[in-house]
Amino acid sequence: MVSGMLPFDPALHRALTGILTAAGIEDAALEAKWICEDFPDADRALEIAHRRANREPLQYLLGKWEFYGLELRVQPGVLIPRADTETLVDAVLQRVENRADTSVVDLCTGSGCIALALKAHLSLASVTGIELDPTAYAIAAENEKRLGLGVQLLRGDVLDPAVAAQFGGLSAVVCNPPYLTDDEMAHLQPEVRHEPAMALSGGADGLRFYREITRLWKHALAPGGLLAFEIGWTQAESVKAILAENGFSGIEATRDPGGNFRAVTGRKEPTA
Repeated sequence: MVSGMLPFDPALHRALTGILTAAGIEDAALEAKWICEDFPDADRALEIAHRRANREPLQYLLGKWEFYGLELRVQPGVLIPRADTETLVDAVLQRVENRADTSVVDLCTGSGCIALALKAHLSLASVTGIELDPTAYAIAAENEKRLGLGVQLLRGDVLDPAVAAQFGGLSAVVCNPPYLTDDEMAHLQPEVRHEPAMALSGGADGLRFYREITRLWKHALAPGGLLAFEIGWTQAESVKAILAENGFSGIEATRDPGGNFRAVTGRKEPTA
């Protein structure tokens, strides 16, 4: 036990588990354990448990979450890093070399989770994250400062041609864009309603960002450069078609551990 920490309280854990179970929280005992560990004071732990029972995301209540082995700061106003997104990181790491001349840009970087995970495994590469929202940008900057991995951050709109025009000869462009349809946005789970809509909504059919990012950012890629997207589980064929229409080749869809397609990648065709 670390000096100064209160011992684990089984009675408190049972009380928290009961509160969460009554609210229908899946994995109530595990979440109660995490709350006990982060908030050993009983009154504070009970307050947090009741807020969780009201469907506030656990990640916001804890103020942190793990992604690809990295502990990241999260708070309301930033998209919560998800295990699904680790599939996108895997797909990029399998296709991009760790070299000094490798350059990667992560669009809609949010908490910085993708950019930071990539930089942790591509130590020689240049990795840049771009984010428009000031709250998310500040969290990404905090995560980069704490981890000290050397990710460069840029505040900007990834759909602005002037932002895309700042880059050229990139090895890879990576993005987990907003991709929920209007119908999906109208039927969000209670916890997801706490997350920023601008990080979730992809327009009527969920494909707006795929179309616009592919059209704009293909010009920033070097010949043979990689474009890699996270996708919703029903969007693989649509996103593959968007890449094909924009002249990409070697287009592949990658499944997540649950068996759903979760990433689409393609290569910019070399110029003749």
